[in-house]
This record gives sequence, C-alpha cells and structure tokens, in this order.
Amino acid sequence: MTLDKLRPYVSGAVDPFVRGFDRAGLGPDAVSVLAFGMAVAAAGAFYLGGTADAIWYVVAAALVLANGWLDVVDGALAREQGVASPAGDLLDHVLDRYADIVVVAGIAAGEGAFLLGFAAVTGVVMTSYLGTQAQAVGLDRVYGGLVGRADRLAIIGLVGVLAYALPGGYGGLSVVAWLLVFLAVIGHLTALQRFYYAWRALE
Repeated sequence: MTLDKLRPYVSGAVDPFVRGFDRAGLGPDAVSVLAFGMAVAAAGAFYLGGTADAIWYVVAAALVLANGWLDVVDGALAREQGVASPAGDLLDHVLDRYADIVVVAGIAAGEGAFLLGFAAVTGVVMTSYLGTQAQAVGLDRVYGGLVGRADRLAIIGLVGVLAYALPGGYGGLSVVAWLLVFLAVIGHLTALQRFYYAWRALE
C-alpha cells in the first residue's frame, strides 16, 4: 500500500479543484455524490467494454481515476470550508463502498464472470471493513496492507487501458478477468493482514 500515504503531499494539485468547487457553491457532500456518479458511469463503461467495444475500457479507466481524485478532493474541500463532520465522513465512506461494489459488478457483468466478481467484491469490501472495524474497537482507522483503495483504483484504471491495448486472452482469461482474480486474492489477503494487525494490537 503506497498511494494512500501520498495524500498529504498532493495538496498543491488538489487546491485548484477545491477552489473551483467552492466558487461553484458545492460542498463536500455534493462532491462525494459526484464521485459516486463517476463510479456508476465507470461500471457501465466496463460493461460496454466487455460486451460492445473495447474503447469503453479506456473511458472506464478515466472515470475510475476521476472517482479516486474526487475522493481526495471532497475531504480537502470539507476542511477548507470548515464543515468536516462525522456525518460527512459517514456519507463519504458509505458512497466509497457502494462505488467499489458497483465498479467490480460492472467489470464482472461485462466479462460474464460472476463467481470471480463475487470473490473480488467480497475481498474489496472486507478490506475496507477491517480498516474501519479496527477503529470501532478502539484503534486508529487502518489504512495499511498490501493494497489500499487508492492503489486499487490506480490498478483498475491501468488495467482498463491495458484491456484496450492488449485484447485477447492470457492463460484462458482476459486482462479484465485477471483483474478480478487480482482483486479477489489481494483483497482478502489485505483484509487478513489488517485483521492480524488489529488482533495483535488488542491483545
């Protein structure tokens, strides 16, 4: 997990977006909803990439990266406007989880790989659940592990581009199907890694 650690260092790039949304009269909750809309659109694009035209994979990649970027912007906007709150944090995390689910569902539907999709989405959700459950039992929220959300979105975006550039199957699976395998395996390993950390910290 690397990209989540870079959040404190991207303020210079985030600031123009924060000022723009602020001037437009949008608050962080609205940006969180916009980010979720990007995820829904990305899911549709992944589906079309698997069923219609592979160029949609590139569109999906851009939308996934937009979702991740807006997820950084909404928190910075909340701090800039002085409206950061537990309610806003709750909304952000709920929409992030639904965004994760809908993107993986779109990928799986486009591939017709629903079992792989189930394995991938449970890995993704359990990773996030273990991060917040640690906080619920008195620890700090856990962002560590093999792959955090920022890393995952970057990888999904990269694979979207690769799926267009490298059509065809590899080892009996397409590039996008291999992405589902990766999300399933790494997701569950990261969840177990976070569980082990929290368990040891509570002993």
